[in-house]
Amino acid sequence: MTQVDGGAGQLKDETDEPGWEVDPDDGWGLAVVATVGRQLKLRREAKGLRAAEFGEAVGYGEDLVHKVERGMRIPRPEYLERADEVLGAEGLLAAMKQDVAKVRYPKKVRDIADGEARAVELQLYDPLNIHGLLQTPEYARGLLLMRRPAYTQDEVEKFIAARVARKTVFARDPAPEIGFVVEEWTLRRPLGGKAVLRRQLEHLLMTAQLRNVELQVMPMDREEHAGVDGGIQLLKFADGSAVGRSPVVANGFQVSEPRQLRMLELRYGIIRAQALTPRESVAFIEDLLEET
Repeated sequence: MTQVDGGAGQLKDETDEPGWEVDPDDGWGLAVVATVGRQLKLRREAKGLRAAEFGEAVGYGEDLVHKVERGMRIPRPEYLERADEVLGAEGLLAAMKQDVAKVRYPKKVRDIADGEARAVELQLYDPLNIHGLLQTPEYARGLLLMRRPAYTQDEVEKFIAARVARKTVFARDPAPEIGFVVEEWTLRRPLGGKAVLRRQLEHLLMTAQLRNVELQVMPMDREEHAGVDGGIQLLKFADGSAVGRSPVVANGFQVSEPRQLRMLELRYGIIRAQALTPRESVAFIEDLLEET
């Protein structure tokens, strides 16, 4: 994208930065960005501003302004904030940030993020990786770069942006109750390098201090493990409904039928009982951090 470069007041070209292009197969995303672009153009023209003048006022180049207005580029949150001020939109443009931010989510992640944002209780177990809600951006990048066939740079940036955006679940008020079970081996593999792993472990320790979070570690020396068949995601909502997902139930598709949910809840409860307690888990991670 194009932004003001420091205090010099000059614009630098960042229009090819990955992660801000609209997925041509995402109909909802295309519609959102096109609608926002039209609103921006109509308000700019109503103010009598040329694209170059508006770009200078908001700190972005003319080419970027045209791409946003044509629905070819996802505007950054700060772009919408500055546009709101310059065009006197009284918060109407800035209010679009949330929907626009979701356009950066890959389509298969969007439903997961919506569910997490509404849940009052989350029970999460991933046998292969540190859960996405717990990952630092650096660790997420190291993990995503390991995938084969390889993701494009644009896909990597979108996945990282989605994981960062989903972390707002920790800041909600009232806060949801969140339980994680993580595998010991995922805490030992230095994806992205040892420095990245150290920061990831430090982040886990900080997250474990949150009053609404219970973080447990499943040690590798356990002789009994109810999670060998795959991960579990259980989301419970304020109206008493719930949804769940696991490879061993309904072939991994989302379920809401009480009997299937009960199966997942029972299995998750056994996994938690087999893992270290939250206090033991914190001590375990602290020891790993000293070793790393």
